[in-house]
Amino acid sequence: MRIITFMDILAVSAMLAFQPATAIAQYLPQSQVVPMGYAPNTAALLMTSAAPAPAVPPAPGINTAAVAAPAPIAPQDDTDYYTLDQLKGEMKKLVWKKGDFSITPYGFLWANMVYESQVSNTGDYALYIFSPTDRDYEAFQVDGRSTRLGFDVTGPKIWGLNCANSGGKIEFDFQGDFTYENKGGVLLRHAYWEVKDEYFRLLGGQTWDIISPLYPGTIMYSVYWGAGNIGYRRAQFRGERYFHLNDRCLFTVQGSINGTPFLDTATYPTTVVKDHSGWPTCEGRIAMTLGSRGKDDHPIELGVSGHVGEHRYSIPGVDPDGRFGKTWSFNVDLKAPVNERLGFQGEFYTGENLSTFLGGILQGYNFALGESIYDTGGWMEVYYFWTPRLHTHVGYTLDDPLDRQIASGGRTYNQAYWGNLIYNVTPKFQVGLEVGQWETVYKDKLPGDSTRVEFMARYGF
Repeated sequence: MRIITFMDILAVSAMLAFQPATAIAQYLPQSQVVPMGYAPNTAALLMTSAAPAPAVPPAPGINTAAVAAPAPIAPQDDTDYYTLDQLKGEMKKLVWKKGDFSITPYGFLWANMVYESQVSNTGDYALYIFSPTDRDYEAFQVDGRSTRLGFDVTGPKIWGLNCANSGGKIEFDFQGDFTYENKGGVLLRHAYWEVKDEYFRLLGGQTWDIISPLYPGTIMYSVYWGAGNIGYRRAQFRGERYFHLNDRCLFTVQGSINGTPFLDTATYPTTVVKDHSGWPTCEGRIAMTLGSRGKDDHPIELGVSGHVGEHRYSIPGVDPDGRFGKTWSFNVDLKAPVNERLGFQGEFYTGENLSTFLGGILQGYNFALGESIYDTGGWMEVYYFWTPRLHTHVGYTLDDPLDRQIASGGRTYNQAYWGNLIYNVTPKFQVGLEVGQWETVYKDKLPGDSTRVEFMARYGF
C-alpha cells in the first residue's frame, strides 16, 4: 500500500478541484469547444488522443462521477492513511454545489508562436493574407489570448419533459476587442441553458451555429474561418430530435431561430447603419449516422444544412428606410472514419451574404451594386493517429466569392494548405506544430502569399 504524503494531497487537489465535466474542453481549438451535449459528430478531431467520439449524443450535464459522493473510506491496516484512489474520491466532492445544481469550472492555458513570411490578418491567427501593395513584410507573433475559461452547469431533471436532464454552459476567452496585445479583451463564447435526453434537446442562449458543424483538425485558433470553413456562434433558440432507427442508424433533425450579428463592418461605408430586420435568421440540418455507435466504434455521418435570413442597411439622410440584403446557404458535411487511426472529414457550402458566418472572405454586401455577395467554398482533411498520443492532420481549404461582386481592392479568392503534428504529452498537456501555405487574391492589387509556421502549447485543467 502506498502511503499518501502532503505533496500527494496538494497535487491531487490541484488536479481534481477544477476537473472539467467533459474531457474534450481541454483539447479543442478555438474556436471550437463543442457545447455540452452537442449534436452527434460535431466534435473536432483535436479533442483527445483516442479515437473519434461516438455518434450518439451523450446525456447532458456534468460528469456524474465528479459530483457523486464516494463510498465511505475505511482506514487501511488500522492507520489514518488513505490510498491514492480513496483520496481522489474525496477530492471529487470539491465540485461546487448549490441546491440541486452542480457547477464545474474548466479551461486551458494556451500559448502559441507564429512566423509568417507575409503578414496576415490578424497575425496570431490568420483569416487572410494582406496584399504586398498594403503591407509587404514578414511577421513573428507570440500570444496567450486564446486561454479559455468556462463553467459547466448541471441541474435537476425536468419532470414535464420526460424527466430530461437540465444544464448549461458559460465560456469565454480573451480574443475580444483590445488596445494592446498584452491586454486582451474578454470574448463571450458560450452562454446557454439546455434540456436534453437521448431523444431530444432544447436550448436557449449563445452557442455554435447548426450549419456546417465540423471543424478542421488545426491547432490555429480561428480554424480557417474566412478561408473556407463557415459557421460561428450566435444567440439562438434551438430544438433537436434524435430518431434511433436501429442500432446502426441514427437520424438527427435540428432547427434554430437566431440573431444576426454583423461581422464585415470594414467593407461598409462609415455612414452605413446596420440593424436587425423584422425576421430572424433560421437554420436547419438533417443528418444520418451509419454504423455502430459504441464507445470504440467509428460510424460515418453525413449531414445537409442551410439557413435563410436578411440584413437591414441604411444611410441616415440618404436611405433612412434602409435596404435589405438576403443571406442564405446550402451546406454538406461528411465525417468518415476508416478505422481507429485513419479518417476523412470535410464540408462544402454555397450561398450569399455569408460574412456573419465567416464566409465570403469576410465580405457580405456590395453597396455600389446593391447586391449580396455570392460565395462558394469548403475544406477537407485526412487525419491519422500514429500512436495513441501522436496524430497528424493534412488538409486544404478554399473560399471563392463571385469576382464581379467584389469592389476594387477587395478579396476575390482565399486558399490554404496545411499539415501538422500534435502530441499529447499527458492527457492534460498538448503541443503541436503546423505549417500552412496561404494565398489571398485581390481585385486590382497584388496577391498575398505567405508560408505560416505555428507552434502551440495547451494545458487543460
